[in-house]
Amino acid sequence: MSDLTKLSLADARDALTSKKISAVELTRAHLDAMAHARVLNCFITETPDLALAQAEASDAKRARGDAGPLEGLPLGIKDLYCSKGVRTTAASRILGNFTPTYESTVSGNLIRDGAVTLGKLNLDEFAMGSSNETSAFGPVISPWKRKGDPDAKIVPGGSSGGSSAAVAAHLCLGATATDTGGSIRQPAAFTGTVGIKPTYGRCSRWGIVAFASSLDQAGPITRTVRDAAIMLRSMAGHDPRDTTSVDAPVPDYEAAAGASVKGRRIGVPKEYRLDGMSAEIAALWDQGVAWLKEAGAEIVEISLPHTKYALPTYYIIAPAEASSNLARYDGVRYGLREPGKDIVDLYEKTRAKGFGAEVRRRIMIGTYVLSAGYYDAYYVRAQKVRSLIKRDFDEAFAAGVDAVLTPATPSTAFAQGEQGSTDPVEMYLNDVFTVTVNMAGLPGISVPGGLAANGLPLGLQLIGRPFDEETLFSLGHALEQAAPKFDFPQPWWREA
Repeated sequence: MSDLTKLSLADARDALTSKKISAVELTRAHLDAMAHARVLNCFITETPDLALAQAEASDAKRARGDAGPLEGLPLGIKDLYCSKGVRTTAASRILGNFTPTYESTVSGNLIRDGAVTLGKLNLDEFAMGSSNETSAFGPVISPWKRKGDPDAKIVPGGSSGGSSAAVAAHLCLGATATDTGGSIRQPAAFTGTVGIKPTYGRCSRWGIVAFASSLDQAGPITRTVRDAAIMLRSMAGHDPRDTTSVDAPVPDYEAAAGASVKGRRIGVPKEYRLDGMSAEIAALWDQGVAWLKEAGAEIVEISLPHTKYALPTYYIIAPAEASSNLARYDGVRYGLREPGKDIVDLYEKTRAKGFGAEVRRRIMIGTYVLSAGYYDAYYVRAQKVRSLIKRDFDEAFAAGVDAVLTPATPSTAFAQGEQGSTDPVEMYLNDVFTVTVNMAGLPGISVPGGLAANGLPLGLQLIGRPFDEETLFSLGHALEQAAPKFDFPQPWWREA
C-alpha cells in the first residue's frame, strides 16, 4: 500500500495545497491500491482513465490558483448514484448495462468542487440488504479479519458495503453512500470508519436510484469525523429538481469538528437496552457515556417509548415504497428486457430474471401491504406509528436534549452466510438501532469506538436535531479523540 493512500482526506488536501504531492500522484497511488484489491470486490466499475484526466485537470486548476474545496482528492461513488457516461447498475442485473446521460446532483457537487472519481462502488442490490451479499456482481469482502478465524470472509455491512470496505482498505479517501434504514451507519460501524446520514432533505436525492423515497438520504463514509465534515459540506445543498430538498444554508461542518461539547445534554434512551444485548455492546455504550462526560457533556436518561415498534414499521413502509419505485423496471423503457409472448409475459420474465431474491421479497411484501383490504391494516397504521416515533424524538429535543447516544449495531460484523440464510428477519435485526433515525428524518452519525475481543470494529451512534449536523460533528469528534486508536488492516488482499 502506497503511503499516499494512508493519508486522511484532510491531510491529503493539505499536502496538495502545499504542493508536496500532485493530484496525479495521489490518484495513481489509489488506482494501484484498487488494482491490488479486486479480491475484495469493492468496485463494480473502475474508471481509471476518467480519474487520471480529472487529476490532471485538478493539477492545472491548482497551478492557476483556482482550486476547489476537494480539488484533486480521489473518491469512490456508490453505484446507486447516476454518473454521466459511466455504467450505473444499482448492483442489479436489471440495470446491468444502464449508462446515464446525466450526473446525480450530489456526485455532480463533488465533481464541481474538484473531486476525482475512481469508479462505482458495489452495494446490496437496489440498496436492499445489511451485508452486501445481495449484489448481482457478487458480495463485497471486508478488509477486516476475525481473530482466530483467518479464512472467514467478513461482511462490510450494507447496503453501502463497497463504500465502507473501500475506505477501510485505503482504496479511496472517502466515498458516497446512501442510508434508508442504516445503510451508512451500520457499514461504517462494521469497518471502523465514520458514516453520517444527514437530515432528510439536506442532500438532494436527484439522480440517485430510489429505494424508499421518504427514507433515502445521501451521505459520506470516511476514515475520520473531520473528513466526513469536509465531504458533507460539498454534498449538501438545495436542489430545485428535488422537491424534498430543503432550501437552507450549508454550515461549515469542518469548523464544528473539534468544537467544545461542554454543557451539551446527551440523552441515553432506556428502550435501546434490549434483552439479550451483547455485553460488549452494552459496555461500549457505557464507555461512550463516560467519554462524553469527561469531555464536559451532561448525560440524561430519556424515554423513546415507540422504539420497539420501529423495526416492523420500517419493514412495512420501506418495502411499500420500494414496490412503487421499482415498478418502473419493466423491460420497456430501459434496462434488461426478456422477450415474452405478450406484454404481461415480457414484464414477468424481465423482472424474474432482472431482480434478485431479496429485491423480489421486498417488492412482494410492499405490494401486499398496499393491496386492497390490507392498506389500512398495515400501511396506514405503520405511518401512524412512524409519526409517534418522530414525536418521541421531538419531545426529547424539546426537553433540552442536544443529541442522543446509542450503539450503532447489535454486534460486530459477521461472516458471509452466517446471518439471514434461512430467516431474513435475522438479517433485518441489524437495523434495530438505526431505522428510527430514518423514520424521523433525523441526522445520525456512526463513530468508531475501538475493537472488540474478536478484533473487529465497534461503533457508537449519535442522533441529532433536524439540520443540526454541526452538533453531531463536534460530539463525534469528542468520541473519536477519546476512543482507543487502532490500525486499519494490513493489505492481506495483495497476496490473496
